[in-house]
Amino acid sequence: MNEKNDGFMRADQIDLKNIDEQLERHFNKALPTAHNDDSNSGTDDGAVFNKNQRQEWEIDPSNLIIKSVIARGTFGTVHRGVYDAQDVAVKMLDWGEEGHRTEAEIAALRSAFTHEVVVWHKLDHPNVTKFIGATIGSSELQLQTENGVISMPSNICCVVVEYLPGGALKSFLIKNRRRKLAFKIVVQLALDMARGLNYLHSQKIVHRDVKTENMLLDKTRTVKIADFGVARIEALNPNDMTGETGTLGYMAPEVLNGNPYNRKCDVYSFGICLWEIYCCDMPYPDLSFSEITSAVVRQNVRPEIPKCCPSSLANVMKRCWDANPDKRPEMDEVVAMLEAIDTSKGGGMIPFDQQHGCLCFGKRRGP
Repeated sequence: MNEKNDGFMRADQIDLKNIDEQLERHFNKALPTAHNDDSNSGTDDGAVFNKNQRQEWEIDPSNLIIKSVIARGTFGTVHRGVYDAQDVAVKMLDWGEEGHRTEAEIAALRSAFTHEVVVWHKLDHPNVTKFIGATIGSSELQLQTENGVISMPSNICCVVVEYLPGGALKSFLIKNRRRKLAFKIVVQLALDMARGLNYLHSQKIVHRDVKTENMLLDKTRTVKIADFGVARIEALNPNDMTGETGTLGYMAPEVLNGNPYNRKCDVYSFGICLWEIYCCDMPYPDLSFSEITSAVVRQNVRPEIPKCCPSSLANVMKRCWDANPDKRPEMDEVVAMLEAIDTSKGGGMIPFDQQHGCLCFGKRRGP
């Protein structure tokens, strides 16, 4: 594996045969928050992954109760659940169902799953969804449900995280599409997301799929970043980070173009999310998926900022989605800019039924 002297690594170049051992070893080097084993700090013995011992991120399946389905995705489902008397969300991943996937595909899915776990379990911040534990699929795995104990096939594994009753930020914005949000709420939501991303970047983590669907709300409407399925440790050399990863509409031009990128791709995506939070609208509603790449990369198209948007907030959007990654601010600067905004005089988006005197949008837009 290609390893840098200071612990940075290419997560997609790890030998899959030793995925657990290598991810644990190298991620512990990369994160200052990782636990230290002083007795073995000078040898490789302390870093060796012992498959006969439960890892610190492994849950005890007997303490987990699976309940109703919250969401369904390509590779599995998200359930509500209870773990050690705590309300949780359980992300169930399914690989190799009924022999429909090759061994290589299963290995890739296991790699992605383990990578997500190793990234997530080290993180601790109020604006990052709290990771509770995970379990790798095994033939012995049995899970409790409300209807009794069931045996799970070896292709099933799960990630257990805190349950956030507010749901996705995207859904919250859609609900407020017509009446819009007070400016104070807009800035607070943006600050939560910015602080969470700033923390990830301080830990050398590039999320790579920043969008309002991957931001969850707790019962106090605090935003928490979720879904680390494509997150990765930032490489020292930007040329080591290429490939189209993310969601169209939020992806930075350099990512859309397949060029080298770094954490500034998250800053770009944040700028799009900031516009979305302010407008409670959908970026590029009139463009098809095939048109977005050309518009963003070749024509430098960005979402239209309403004229009623305060210049202090509009400036943050524009700086974040600059076509040149080097001109985009770091997330700590974004946090500072948002904290400096005066929300006492209002400035939120004008609701549709009150836009008679406001030159916001020429026509109604939205989901």
